[in-house]
Amino acid sequence: MRLRRSRCLTCYWHQGMFVVHPYPHGTPTSLHPVAAEILSAFEDWTTPDEAAKPLDHLAPETIAEAVSALADVGALLAEDGPSAARDQDIARHWAAWSPEASFFHYATQNDYVDSGINTGNIDIARETAAMPPLFTGYPDAERLLLPRRRADLSTAYEKVLYDRRTHRDFTSVPVSLDTLSTLLSTVFGPVDFIDSGHGAVFRRTSPSGGSRQELDAYVGALNVTGVSPGWYHYNSLQHSLELRSEGFTPDEAAHLCADQDWAGDAAFLVVLAARLERMSVKYSTPRCYRVCLLNAGHLGQTFALTATALGLGPAQTGAFVDTLLAERCTLDNTGHTPLYVLAAGYPHPEPHEAPQAATLGTFTETPLHA
Repeated sequence: MRLRRSRCLTCYWHQGMFVVHPYPHGTPTSLHPVAAEILSAFEDWTTPDEAAKPLDHLAPETIAEAVSALADVGALLAEDGPSAARDQDIARHWAAWSPEASFFHYATQNDYVDSGINTGNIDIARETAAMPPLFTGYPDAERLLLPRRRADLSTAYEKVLYDRRTHRDFTSVPVSLDTLSTLLSTVFGPVDFIDSGHGAVFRRTSPSGGSRQELDAYVGALNVTGVSPGWYHYNSLQHSLELRSEGFTPDEAAHLCADQDWAGDAAFLVVLAARLERMSVKYSTPRCYRVCLLNAGHLGQTFALTATALGLGPAQTGAFVDTLLAERCTLDNTGHTPLYVLAAGYPHPEPHEAPQAATLGTFTETPLHA
C-alpha cells in the first residue's frame, strides 16, 4: 500500500509538545519531533519500505511505529482512499490562501466543545480566568465628553437600506460633533443590561455572540468639528472620547489602510479592536474567534446603515497595517488587537471612481450559473 503526507497538515509546538495536526479528517496528536522527518519521506505516493531508505539512521521499528501512528491520526493517507481524494480537493480549492486560512477554517469546524489535543496520557487543562471588565476605559486619559443630543436619525428604513453604498470619494466638509456622537452611541453604546447567569452583560444594536461585546471602538479623527486630529478610544459607558495619541494626517490614514488613498479623504476612521479575554473567558473553543470576526461584520453593517441615515458615506476595509494601527491606538496587539477598519465622511456628489452600471454586454463575460 502506498501512502502520502496529507496536503492539509500543520505541525506546531504546544505546551512543550510537538503536535501533528491534519485537517479536516484527522486528529491533532502529540508525537516525537522525528515524525516531521518521517513525514517528509512521504511527500509523494510511496510505500513504507521505500520511504524508509533515506531514513536508515532510524531504527526500523521506530519508523514502522511512527508510520502506523501517523496513518491512524490522518497525517499519512492511503492511495485511492476517500480521505486522500478530499485532501487533494481541499488543497486545490484553498491553494491561494493556504496554509493559514485553510487551517483556521477546518481546524475550527464542528468545534463546539473543548476537544483537546490527543496526548496519550497527558491532559491539557485550561486555566480559569477572572471575568474581565464589561467596558474598556482609560481613566488617566484626556477626555472629550460627547453631546447627548442626537442628530436626526428619522430617515426611512427603506431609503437607508437601498442608499447604503461603500464610498471612496469624500468632500472636505467637516463632520459635526453631534453627528459623530450620534453615530458612535447608536452603533457602539449600550442599549440595556441583562443578567447572563454569570454576571451582567450589555447589548448593543448589533448582535454579539453571548453578548460578550469584545469589540471596542477607536476613532482616528481627521476632519471632525471640535475634535483635534488624533486617535481616541470611544468610552461607551461615559459617552466620551479618550485621547490615546495626538496628531493624525491624511497621509498617515492612507498608509495605515495599506496605502489606500481614499482613507485619507475620510473625516474619520473607526478601528474595531477585539479584547479577546471577554470572549475566551466564556468560550474556550477556538471556533469562537470566528464569532469575533462575525461580530465585527455585524457592527460594520450597523455602522454603514447608521452613517447613511445621518447623510454620511460609509466605507470599510480589511486591508490595514495591523502593527502600526495597534500602536497608534495604544493596543498591545496580543490580547487587544485590531480586526476591522471603518470610515466615513460626506460623500462627493460626483465620485471619481464610481462603478458603471452593468450592461447586457457585461454579462456575456461573466457566467451567471455554475
